[in-house]
Amino acid sequence: MSLWILAGILLSALFLTAACSKSKEAKAAAPQAMPVKVQTAKAQKVDDTTDYVATLKSRDSAVVMPQVEGIITQIFVRSGERVASGAPMMQIDPAKQQATVKSQEDARAAQVAQVKWAEQNYERVSGLANAGVVSKQDLDQARATLDAAQAQLQSLGAQVREQQVQLHYYQVVAPRAGMVGDIPVRVGDRVLTTTTLATVDRPGSLEAYIYVPIEKSSQLKMNLPVQIVDASGAPLATSRITFISPQVDPATQTVLAKAQIANANDTLRNAQFIRARVVWGSQEKPVVPVVAVSRIGGLYFAFVAESDQKGGYVVHQKPLQIGQIVGNDYVVLDGIKPGDKVVVTGTQFLIDGAPVVPQESSS
Repeated sequence: MSLWILAGILLSALFLTAACSKSKEAKAAAPQAMPVKVQTAKAQKVDDTTDYVATLKSRDSAVVMPQVEGIITQIFVRSGERVASGAPMMQIDPAKQQATVKSQEDARAAQVAQVKWAEQNYERVSGLANAGVVSKQDLDQARATLDAAQAQLQSLGAQVREQQVQLHYYQVVAPRAGMVGDIPVRVGDRVLTTTTLATVDRPGSLEAYIYVPIEKSSQLKMNLPVQIVDASGAPLATSRITFISPQVDPATQTVLAKAQIANANDTLRNAQFIRARVVWGSQEKPVVPVVAVSRIGGLYFAFVAESDQKGGYVVHQKPLQIGQIVGNDYVVLDGIKPGDKVVVTGTQFLIDGAPVVPQESSS
C-alpha cells in the first residue's frame, strides 16, 4: 500500500514540475510592451489650397515696334537703361523718305508758281470782261483754272505734311518713361512694322495669369485669395482673383484667372514664371507630426496606439491620405481622426498589433 502512495506522490510532483515549466515558457514567449511617445491628433483650421504655375504680366509695359520699314542705322539706348517719354531709341535709315519729301516739296513749289500764274490770268481776264472785251465764258474759265490750281496746291501741301510726318517715324522714340528691356535687333538689321524692337517697362503693379484646370474651374469665384510664393513656399505677395475668363482654352483645357500683384519692392519681373497658390477655403482637419509618418511604396502610414480588451494598448498601422505641410505637421485628409494617439518615436521598431506603453509627448 505504501508503494502505491509513494508512486502517486512522485507522479504528482512530475505533473507539477511540467506545468510550472510550461507556465514559465508561456510567460517568456509573451511580448513585452514597448514604451513609446505619442501625440494626440488635434483638429486645426487649415487652408484648402492648390499651387499653379502662373505668369506675371505688366500693366505698364509697352512693346516698341516701328511704324515704317527700313534698315536700322543707330541704336541710342541699352537694355536696362531708364528713358524719358519721347527719348530717341533707334534710327531707321530715312534717305528714301527724305527723297520722297523733297520730291513732294518741289512739286508743291511748282504748283505755287502755277497758282500765281492762274491768279494773274484771272485778274487780266476779269479786267477785260469788265471792259466788255472778253466774254463771261472766258472769265468763268479763268476762274475755274484758278480754283483747280489752288485745290491742287492744297492737295500737294497735304501730301508734303503726310510725308514729313512719315519721316519722323524713322526715328523711334520711347512711348513712355521706364526701363528698356531686351533689344533683339542690331544695327544693320532690316525691320518691318511687325518687328519687336524693344520693350519699355514702368515699375508698378503686375498681373498674375493663372491657368486653372477645367476640373477646378467650378470653384473659381471673384475675390478668392491668392498667394504668390517662392520655391520654399514662403509668401512673396498676396492678392485676390479679379478676373475669370468666361471661355475655356481649347488647347490646354484651362480657365484663365487674373490677380493684381503689388510690386512695391520691384522684386518681381514682367514675364516671370511664379507659383500662385489659390486658397479655395478653410476647414478643420487633424494634423500629425512629420516624424510620425512613414512612406512605403509611395503610400503614407502612421502608427496609432489603441486600447485593447486587457486594459493595455496596442499599435495599429493606419494608411493615410496626406495633404500639405503646415509647419512641422502633415494635414491628414483621411486615416486619422482628432483624438487618436499617434506614435511619434520608435516607429521603425513597431509592427502592427504590438503592445505598447504610450507616454504623452509634450511637443
